[in-house]
Amino acid sequence: MGIRGIPASYSGFETFVEQLAKRLARRGHEVTVYNRSTYVLYRGGSYLGVKLVRLPTLPTKHLDSIVHTFICCIHALFVRYDIVYICGVGNAPLAFLPRLFGAKVIVNVDGADWQRDKWGTFARTYLRLCEHAATITANVIIADAQVIQSRYHELFGIQTLFIPYGANIRRHEGSDVLQRFKLESRRYVLFVGRLVPENCAHTLIEAFARVETDMKLVIVGDAPYSDEYKASLKARAGHRVIFTGFLFGEEYQEISSNAYLFALASGVDGTRPVLLDQMAFGNAVLVRNTPANLEVVGDSGQTFDHQNEEMDLAVQIQHLIDHPEQVLALRLAAEDRVRTKYSWDRVTDRYNLLYNLLLAKHPVADIAERLESDIPLEPPPQAPVIRPLQETASAQGEVLNRG
Repeated sequence: MGIRGIPASYSGFETFVEQLAKRLARRGHEVTVYNRSTYVLYRGGSYLGVKLVRLPTLPTKHLDSIVHTFICCIHALFVRYDIVYICGVGNAPLAFLPRLFGAKVIVNVDGADWQRDKWGTFARTYLRLCEHAATITANVIIADAQVIQSRYHELFGIQTLFIPYGANIRRHEGSDVLQRFKLESRRYVLFVGRLVPENCAHTLIEAFARVETDMKLVIVGDAPYSDEYKASLKARAGHRVIFTGFLFGEEYQEISSNAYLFALASGVDGTRPVLLDQMAFGNAVLVRNTPANLEVVGDSGQTFDHQNEEMDLAVQIQHLIDHPEQVLALRLAAEDRVRTKYSWDRVTDRYNLLYNLLLAKHPVADIAERLESDIPLEPPPQAPVIRPLQETASAQGEVLNRG
């Protein structure tokens, strides 16, 4: 609970829940996802083996999530789940309700949500208080980035569990999305995200205006409650900038599979599921040099400096457009990093173990140790395989060509 619902049609939390829930269901777990009736058009009672419960909410900027989660918690009291997973730190004060009836409650705090520009002073204060509330109301706190894990340890002296989002290597061809928006394969820079100020689409648009290229900038996304901001984006965008609105399913996969470069300008630190998604599509990625972004991309992505963001972003885009060989290398590196560290199946393995240990009443410290020992996210380094030069003629030729 705490999300808009599945099938995923909004943002990272929804994608995460869909990917995890369907895999847990395949493994024989009974999984229920709570959908907000005002957002999810899908009316089925189940999806990919996952039971869906549609409940109402108050669809306003500040009350939408907390009201729906409260109603979900009341409903859950009559179902008696073993485990309740709540998304979003703003919902943390409600975590005590399912615990009253014996459920183990997990809260995913999703980064420093209070930093988002959309919140006013009251909302920011409330969200910061919710960070502390999560340490009291939840059995376990999930941090999707190690930088968030460190933050909770420094502020509150508690141990959280680090389980990142995942991604799967995929491609797609066959929809008409490129033709519809008059795009050519590998001839556009891609942005994907909610069109809200903290995702910094405005920074990317301004930077792209400085770049000398005939490529396009494609802005995929939308957002409720941000009409003024969206109007400002379109006002500053030139003829090279294409706004598609939300794209999902095959259209999203195809527009992602054919990008030249993906740019993530977001100013809020925390793991961005869309970044992993784009790396899994085999895209070269250009990201703001925040600790969480650097944690995700390692040496498989290009970064720009947040201190002089607009100018440096323009410089980096120009450099990558002028050096396609580097873009190709980044594509291969990004795909390899997702394959080895951010597999959805590996993420599901960790959650499966977490749930079993939690129900067996293991303490958080013990669970953390078991996650790292039994299902490490980083596979152990392997010794390089040394082959004789005579093994292949191509290897000999390569050495000779290099002199």
